[in-house]
Amino acid sequence: MDMNNIQYEPLLVGLSYVISVFGSYTALQLAIAIPQARTWAAIIGSVTGASVALGGGAIWSMHFIGMNAADMGVPVAYDPFLTFVSLILAVVAPAIGLFIVGRSDGGPWNLPLGGVLTGLGVALMHYTGMAAMIMPAKITYDPTLFAASLVIAVVAATVALWLAFNLRGNLQRFGSAIVMGIAVCGMHYTGMYAVRMEHTKEVVPAAAAISLSPSDMAYSVFGITAVLLTFLLIYSAWKAQRTLRVDI
Repeated sequence: MDMNNIQYEPLLVGLSYVISVFGSYTALQLAIAIPQARTWAAIIGSVTGASVALGGGAIWSMHFIGMNAADMGVPVAYDPFLTFVSLILAVVAPAIGLFIVGRSDGGPWNLPLGGVLTGLGVALMHYTGMAAMIMPAKITYDPTLFAASLVIAVVAATVALWLAFNLRGNLQRFGSAIVMGIAVCGMHYTGMYAVRMEHTKEVVPAAAAISLSPSDMAYSVFGITAVLLTFLLIYSAWKAQRTLRVDI
């Protein structure tokens, strides 16, 4: 069975894109403060906020909602440890890229290096998230599509990092977030399309896995992430106003 036979819930696919755009926009708003930070505490705080918005919101939440949008044709549960590891990877990878590019001296290799490390980290997150799936099927990947998903991840990460530090207008950031959402979803669904499944007789151990209905998990992740991103946006606006008053 290949992914061409898997059905997607259109509403959840749409929500996966919406949360990716929301997370991207929030990250762009927060990333502005990274080059301007004057202390290590401010640098770490700014990088953490932006990476949580980008990695946790735009990337990981999009991935998890997208996974639950797919009807795999078999019952699916999730290994809690690997699911948590995928979330950590999703946050750490953009943090590295944001730090390298945001605090760089403008050298020509900083953006490519940050883009490659972030992109490969995001891809590792995606395939760790896939490995977290517990189901009566064995997964392999089409090599060409697998490679394509890595390329998309690196290109998307590089573009995201460039946008984060080269845009000033609010409308520009919103337009860029729309593009970033397309790129993040493109990587995810290319990786999904690369999947080839072979059914097995493996039994899902209920006690050792996260097993809720796909829609319940997807809506829960969307709701929690949306609230978190809203708080981060409010914090970003408050910090920008406070900085403006200090400068005046």
